[in-house]
Amino acid sequence: MCGIAGIVTSWGRVTPARVADMIATLDHRGPDDRGLHVEAAVGLASARLSVIDPAGGRQPMANEDGSIRVVFNGEIFNFVELRRELVRHGHRFRTRSDTEVLLRLYEEDGPALTHRLNGQWAFAIWDARAGTLLLSRDRIGVRPLFYTRVRDALLFASEIKALFADPDVCRELEPAGLDNVFTFWTTLPPRTVFKGVSELPPGHTLTWTAGRVAVTPHWQPSFPDAPPQRSEGECAEVLRSLLKDSVRLRLRSDARVGTYLSGGLDSSVIAALTAAGGEPLPTFSITFDDAEFDERVYQREVAQALGTVHHELRCSHADIGQVFPDVIRHAEMPLLRTAPAPLFLLSRFVRDAGYKVVLTGEGADEVLGGYDIFKEAKIRRFWTAFPSSRRRPLLLQRLYPYMRELQRQPAAWLRAFFHVTREDLDSPFFSHLPRWTLTSRLKLFLSDSVRSALTGYDGYAELAARLPAQFDRWDPFCRAQYLEIACLLPGYILSSQGDRVAMAHSVEGRFPFLDPRVVEFASSLSPTVKMKVLEEKHLLKVLARGLVPESVRRRRKQPYRAPEGKALLAAGRGSYVDDLLSSGQLRRDGIFKPAPVERLLAKFRDGRAIGTKDNMALVGIVSTQLLVDQFINNVGKGTHAGPGAGTTQVYRR
Repeated sequence: MCGIAGIVTSWGRVTPARVADMIATLDHRGPDDRGLHVEAAVGLASARLSVIDPAGGRQPMANEDGSIRVVFNGEIFNFVELRRELVRHGHRFRTRSDTEVLLRLYEEDGPALTHRLNGQWAFAIWDARAGTLLLSRDRIGVRPLFYTRVRDALLFASEIKALFADPDVCRELEPAGLDNVFTFWTTLPPRTVFKGVSELPPGHTLTWTAGRVAVTPHWQPSFPDAPPQRSEGECAEVLRSLLKDSVRLRLRSDARVGTYLSGGLDSSVIAALTAAGGEPLPTFSITFDDAEFDERVYQREVAQALGTVHHELRCSHADIGQVFPDVIRHAEMPLLRTAPAPLFLLSRFVRDAGYKVVLTGEGADEVLGGYDIFKEAKIRRFWTAFPSSRRRPLLLQRLYPYMRELQRQPAAWLRAFFHVTREDLDSPFFSHLPRWTLTSRLKLFLSDSVRSALTGYDGYAELAARLPAQFDRWDPFCRAQYLEIACLLPGYILSSQGDRVAMAHSVEGRFPFLDPRVVEFASSLSPTVKMKVLEEKHLLKVLARGLVPESVRRRRKQPYRAPEGKALLAAGRGSYVDDLLSSGQLRRDGIFKPAPVERLLAKFRDGRAIGTKDNMALVGIVSTQLLVDQFINNVGKGTHAGPGAGTTQVYRR
């Protein structure tokens, strides 16, 4: 794992200092080594976290004549097998690293190399003979990659802050990016929340040649029109075999490896498959003071059953509020949930324990049908057949037993909130409309000037234009899966809750459920195998029988959540929240209306803010104000980082 950065220009020269300034902002991603190569019109840099071949895998790495150079962030898990093939084809290797495998594979296959990779990556390859820079991002989007154009130059980096290290890159919020976040929870790549800064979409490749840029897909999620018929037992056996091999590949490391253990089915299955190797397995969990979010009973039960060396990190409201500014500095986008903050603390805990790599259960809900949103959509479709039914809306209440405020709502409210119109049924986004509609209400807090700038912009239309041509032919369940895999998974789960908070402390996350073989097999399955009536992840539960404790295998799905609005206000009056949300500061920044924000704060302080919308609004407004404070207002100055957070980056133009 690494942080990478670079510049290529069609005329003029790239100075070493310019590239060095960029990579210096990414030390948290790669504290073990830093490498730099500059030649005339191109500069490449790497901040390395050495996991595979610490001695031999230094970057930038070049072939023998220096005509091809690579900087690489990620892991190629099947590098051992690829290396054997390449040796048979006459390639010679100087190191044991997967970086050199990537280099030799480019010599062999050129830009088509991505089709042979099983991994998580963001890399840049400079081919001097062709005069071409190739940027690539893995299929699902585990590892980030951003770029911008400055006159004749293309700048790229693992994080936006590295682009901002260049004095010629403008810092300004993009209203449409804010609209995306306050609808979909994330932006729609290539759009980001900063004007002029683009994100390379997951599963895409960018090529630069003589100043011309082309971005093309090399993979996208897909589902069959008619899934092949297989028995449940056969499906479970194939999935188990694929997951075992996925775990085997992801245990390849020259650094110590542990697993996260949430207490849910997904992480428990991964921990069980990892522990089957016989070595003592270290597991890491978060516990909460607030019983509504705490899962320590299940975490401990799994740890005891598997005989792991278990580590727990206790997380309080105050802990979340204190580190939230640092979380935003690393996330580089507004957040609507505080859930990344405990994971930020957990990664620091893992690194302090001496581990660089963790396996996690992320991806199972998306590829195997685990989210309540899938069940909710199914019930809402059933409901349309009996629109006058009083009982069907109550099924929705049973979907969310962990949401106290929803349990208190009367049946009339549930019918109104989850109602289905003919227009809804015809929408390609049927499954996600309740979530996105609720989130969109937060835009009422936006200032008149921001809303005016959004006149004529339609995020739904932008997303609809990007849907695959075959989308309408898929089963409705598969359409919902596609939206999760293509949007929320890379844009939030694997980013703000994944790469960004883990790599903030130089910890690499690995995701066995996102092995391309697992994803492709799961996509080929009938939706009835993934969700049996209303039982989520049915096939995974079949597979898990005898592998994890029955109480965990059979427990209700409880998504990972954390204390929200109250946590941000835990420091009391005079905290960074008061500073950023003061009427004067809000007027100066011009993003939110001061009066509605003031009323929202009063609701929280009076104990009247209990709903999801209020919590999302406060977290979203605070995180946006932090983003502006850290990346725009305080360039060259100290930034808000919360009490005692002395490691806040100072950004300079």
